[in-house]
Amino acid sequence: MEYVIKRDYYLEQLIKRKDNGLIKIVTGIRRCGKSFLLRTLFKNHLLENGVDESHIIEMAFDLFDNIDYRDPKKFYPWAKEQIKDEEQHYFLLDEVQMLDEFVSVLNGLADKKNCDVYVTGSNAKFLSKDIATEFGGRGDEVHMYPLSFSEFMSIYDGNRYDGWNEYITYGGIPLVVLAETEEQKMVMLDNLFKETYIRDIVKRNKIRNAYEMEALLDVLSSAIGALTNPNKLRNTFKSVNKSKITATTITRYIEYLEDAFLIEAVNRYDIKGKSYIGTPLKYYFMDMGLRNLRINFRQMEVTHSMENVIYNELRMRGFSVDVGNLTVVESGKEGKPVKKQLEVDFICNKGSKKYYIQSAYMLDTEEKMAQEIRPFLKINDSFKKIVITSNTPKPFYTDDGILMMNVYDFLLNSDSMEL
Repeated sequence: MEYVIKRDYYLEQLIKRKDNGLIKIVTGIRRCGKSFLLRTLFKNHLLENGVDESHIIEMAFDLFDNIDYRDPKKFYPWAKEQIKDEEQHYFLLDEVQMLDEFVSVLNGLADKKNCDVYVTGSNAKFLSKDIATEFGGRGDEVHMYPLSFSEFMSIYDGNRYDGWNEYITYGGIPLVVLAETEEQKMVMLDNLFKETYIRDIVKRNKIRNAYEMEALLDVLSSAIGALTNPNKLRNTFKSVNKSKITATTITRYIEYLEDAFLIEAVNRYDIKGKSYIGTPLKYYFMDMGLRNLRINFRQMEVTHSMENVIYNELRMRGFSVDVGNLTVVESGKEGKPVKKQLEVDFICNKGSKKYYIQSAYMLDTEEKMAQEIRPFLKINDSFKKIVITSNTPKPFYTDDGILMMNVYDFLLNSDSMEL
């Protein structure tokens, strides 16, 4: 049976931006579904809404057939030839970072009054994180992730508990999700890493020692959700691998992995001091299957996996996310004041909205409950505070005004934070 995975959230983002005069740029890790979104779902939307097929111009720069068109002197004249009349023309261009001088080429196309330009790209360095500046104020970014749990469950044939176990094991890369057996999923993840992600990063950044970078990736895979920094990582390499890798090289490798959208760094924020702390940081993987492949599907603690999935979901919903740090002074031995550091897993901001979130896999004792909500009780503001668990039967508020909910309700309901 052939499945079509709907990506309604992202499709809606493109539809809202249609004909706005800006270059629409869909960014995200390779194989997360950008091409399908643009050249199947969005193209079908255009056709269904009366756009003639001859006015939809497609080009995939990553295909060998189109390798000559990576030369702007060949692509730009070809593109202009496709503009047949005064009607609106829609350019759907895949992996545009492979087109030389792509910024000026795309600006040239977008400058024509009857051209609406949509592109995909898999590299944050070429498609700068500050897209608007890169395109002289004409870029409009839609960042795409692998399948969310909700999108995954839309085609999963089973209950949400079995679906959850599969999702946190093999992740949400559409090709992997659609594979039929566990063995196929593992082989596909392995091939994706070797043939797509690692090869791309090594080639793009002219890396001489790919083994070293892969070893770093393995270390980060084992430490999702743990505070770390390049010096700490260097010491790990020194003691475990007897490596002489420097903190500077580690920093550079991490930047490469972030540029390829494989991992994302999360800053720490001092809640009372209202300022960023700097290092150490936390790192999360954009896809759990890719992360688990690096550790050979061992050491898959559900606690860390759940935290990573919640982080990705918050980012998919458009929040900026930080790790919260709270310094409190409490009475120690003999009544002497003692400074302690408490942590809030996630502080989420979007416009005027702000939430504090704790990820707690199991809250089966009063002591664990007290430990999780302790930081919340020390925060003196009225923003919503949420604890997400695996074993809360249904959402409810505690006497302290803290919203408790299970991870399934949180992930499957896009409005869950508003309950």
